[in-house]
Amino acid sequence: MIALVDYRAGNLTSVRKALATVGAEVCVPSAPDDLARADAIIVPGVGHFGATRALGPEWVEAILAAIGDGRPLLGICLGMQWLYEGSEEAPELSGLGVLSGRCVRLSGDVEPQVKVPHVGWNSLTITREASIVAGVADGAQVYFTHSYVAPVTPYTVAVTEHGTPFAAIVQRGHVAGVQFHPEKSGEVGLTILRNFLELCPGQR
Repeated sequence: MIALVDYRAGNLTSVRKALATVGAEVCVPSAPDDLARADAIIVPGVGHFGATRALGPEWVEAILAAIGDGRPLLGICLGMQWLYEGSEEAPELSGLGVLSGRCVRLSGDVEPQVKVPHVGWNSLTITREASIVAGVADGAQVYFTHSYVAPVTPYTVAVTEHGTPFAAIVQRGHVAGVQFHPEKSGEVGLTILRNFLELCPGQR
């Protein structure tokens, strides 16, 4: 069972449909304690980093406990940014902190000038081998909608450029994140979701 965390930061319907397409059983936990019954956790989200305020200490404790038990975690878009220490979009808030670094705003002032927010299809440059990108071709196109980005670090698996390079996919052991929306990225997105399920013993 995949726990899809709903903290009122986006419509979960399309994510649930995509997960159903790849054969995943999904639940939406109503309380942190519900995560104890999940094989894996997905934190989706769109919009302002301030929305992660809803993921208070009890949620953080439960998610960290699940990671400590070896259960996989996937962050999508805002959910990926939350995996880091924080974001300059809401500097007073801490992220989950399982990945080092802070998220920053894309700049529209670089040459050539780019539009912010970054909305639409863009390509992935695979930077290292990782299970989350098995079967994903270098240069594959995925769908983005965001204004803030995570830094490129040793845990970065794929980079995308929009004015400046940023981390598009990350993986650290059984924790992964994607800045784009796999549920809106066609077969490439479904492949990434299938790869995440491969990390989940209860879903194989």
